[in-house]
Amino acid sequence: MKETDSRVAGTAAVIETCRREMARRIVGQSALVDGILMGMIAGGHVLLEGVPGLAKTLAVKTLAEIADLSFKRVQFTPDLLPADLIGTLVYEQAKAAFSVRKGPIFANLILADEINRAPAKVQSALLEAMAEGQVTIGDTTYRLPSPFLVLATQNPIEQEGTYPLPEAELDRFLLKLMVPYPSLDEEAEIVRASRDGYETRDPDRLAPASPAITARDIETLREAARAVRVDDSIVRYLVAIVAATRPLAPSRRDRRTRDDYLKYISFGASPRASIALHQCSRINALFAGRDYVIPEDVKAVAPAALRHRLVLSYEAGADGLSADDLVSDILGIVPVP
Repeated sequence: MKETDSRVAGTAAVIETCRREMARRIVGQSALVDGILMGMIAGGHVLLEGVPGLAKTLAVKTLAEIADLSFKRVQFTPDLLPADLIGTLVYEQAKAAFSVRKGPIFANLILADEINRAPAKVQSALLEAMAEGQVTIGDTTYRLPSPFLVLATQNPIEQEGTYPLPEAELDRFLLKLMVPYPSLDEEAEIVRASRDGYETRDPDRLAPASPAITARDIETLREAARAVRVDDSIVRYLVAIVAATRPLAPSRRDRRTRDDYLKYISFGASPRASIALHQCSRINALFAGRDYVIPEDVKAVAPAALRHRLVLSYEAGADGLSADDLVSDILGIVPVP
């Protein structure tokens, strides 16, 4: 027990250091910071959605700096080609042979900016990288570096020239984080920092962020998360939450609930969502300084783990309901152990 307590205390110190270094540049947005740290520890990809100007890109760049990871940014556009992302074969006339020119995907941390602007071919190439940690160039398959993490941004209000992300690709994102507007006090602090010369377009004028976590620290955090205890009743609870999103699930077919929410869901979450809930609940417990999971951990991560995995029906749009509304209903219906 003492060994477990010391491990939790040690990881808590690393996590707090990361939060502190991120806070040098990111005002507020604690849920965003914790979400991308959670994705890094879990080894899962994260989708960030919010209007422009909310520091999504800056947060990803700062994470790359404090984690001392190789970092590449790819601006997704409608004319982007798979070769622009993964690389291509280049003919060298002097050698009379083809050589491989690797693309920006070969980095530990990839920022896929405005990911929904790229067409289907690029999304397919990215899907292989996200799902299997590898890419295929010509006839050869290449492994991507470890750790490998895709942090993608998406603008919810601008739909001209965008392509809806395929459900298969969305399911590969561990979390979808909604980035809110800052509070009045936080925005006032942002304005004061800008007045004093804080300018995100000039890297030399950014607040300094020191490396706070190494690849070995990331592995230590992952080992600590795997050691967090999850009682069987909690496992059954999180599986029940995911199963409740499935309209055709036998367990839901004949069951009446106080809210008829199932008509708002065309397709529910897959077992990959249960795995995500299990992983993220343990990391959330670690963030709280515990070596065991409680139902509140599951509830805390459920919206981010499920909102992008639900395919809503026409009725949901007509009634003005979002995936978060339905997840909230489900959490209120499924019995807590």
